[in-house]
Amino acid sequence: MDMSDINRNGLVMLGCGKMGSAMLRGWLANGLTPGAVHVIDPHPSAWVQGTGAQINGDLPDSPAVLMIAVKPQMMEDALPQVARFGGGGTLILSVAAGTPIASFERAFGAGTRVVRSMPNTPAAVGKGITALVGNAEATAHDLDLAETMLSAIGQVVRLTTEAQIDAVTGISGSGPAYIFYMIDTLAAAARAEGLPAEMAMQLATATVAGAGALAEATDETPEQLRINVTSPNGTTQAGLEVLMGENGLAPLMRRTVAAATARSRELRK
Repeated sequence: MDMSDINRNGLVMLGCGKMGSAMLRGWLANGLTPGAVHVIDPHPSAWVQGTGAQINGDLPDSPAVLMIAVKPQMMEDALPQVARFGGGGTLILSVAAGTPIASFERAFGAGTRVVRSMPNTPAAVGKGITALVGNAEATAHDLDLAETMLSAIGQVVRLTTEAQIDAVTGISGSGPAYIFYMIDTLAAAARAEGLPAEMAMQLATATVAGAGALAEATDETPEQLRINVTSPNGTTQAGLEVLMGENGLAPLMRRTVAAATARSRELRK
């Protein structure tokens, strides 16, 4: 990614926990100058302190980007520290869950360029997927820059409206928890069939991770991959007849995502 503007004018990170650190690690590997990074965090990790970034010190007058990565409950107290960066000179890039663009526009004032994004927890290992959307002031260059920056932690998709973030929250935001639970239940089923607990968990975890990696690595659809592994009247078909039944996984997943999406809408209001 082109770090020239950020290296020249600086990047301010309001919060640098696990998500911020994952991004910072990727940016540093791609040419970001450590001294151009200004971190505001009351409890920076030892790793962050060792990067060469400037921590809790003086901030540049007009940084290229202000990245906001604080928890929603801390937002009200944190934003006044950086409110002076509003007005358009600095791109405001939020990776904070639950805080709408309108809140940033109120905090930073008219003319502020804002890009809101929704990453998920696999970003910590560079396997995340992030959805982003900009406000009316955000330019095409701003969206390109935000996408490039967020690519440090995985894939990026662009939304057409901010309202779509509720569905993104229900799918990719909350989705890792669904998959973690699936691993647990698959391991429990393996134990019920007589396998040792440690082996059951290893088999379940590797199966889910491997299937996901295969789905990403091939041009075939998940449906075709399923067909490929399903022999007529074989073991996979026997299992799928349960999973794909009237009360199987599809209606359950539909209710799961709908509940999470609805809750996201409630919290937004």
